[in-house]
Amino acid sequence: MQIGFVSETGRGASDAVLAKVVDLLAVQGLRLAGTVQSNTERPDRAHCDMDVQVLPDGPSFRISQDLGAHAKGCRLDPGALEQAVMAVGARLEAAEVLVINKFGKLEAEGRGFCSLIAEALAREMTVLVGVNGLNRAAFEAFAGGMAVCVGNDPEAICRWVLAAQPTQARTQGVAAS
Repeated sequence: MQIGFVSETGRGASDAVLAKVVDLLAVQGLRLAGTVQSNTERPDRAHCDMDVQVLPDGPSFRISQDLGAHAKGCRLDPGALEQAVMAVGARLEAAEVLVINKFGKLEAEGRGFCSLIAEALAREMTVLVGVNGLNRAAFEAFAGGMAVCVGNDPEAICRWVLAAQPTQARTQGVAAS
């Protein structure tokens, strides 16, 4: 049971790292569940649109709400995020690795993907999570000292995930790049 986290600064930086890691892990043949996030800039808004893609081949959900050009409040659409959580939950049993794009506001409150992360860890799956500075203390409290920062190099993170897999998976042709 391993839980690693990526914590990059800058809009979309952790998302880009996790997306690359997911691509590398897919090439290695690992069965993935979870989400990766993409952000679409809007010229008429200060904030981007946020979408999550359910892994490995599930639907996408727009998890941001358009609150207007001058809105300053939280734009997260909790209903859309919960739909993504349910879609990931339906794929968890078939997976070896759980990737969650962000331990965010809902997770800091004990909701969102928290139950799926806990379930994956109970199944002794490897878990990889994006964490921003705002929610890092809540994530570390949730992880209870089990989480390790895996850095920001996608290839090194991929090697970490591969090393965390059971020996049987590594000996069946899954090797570090």
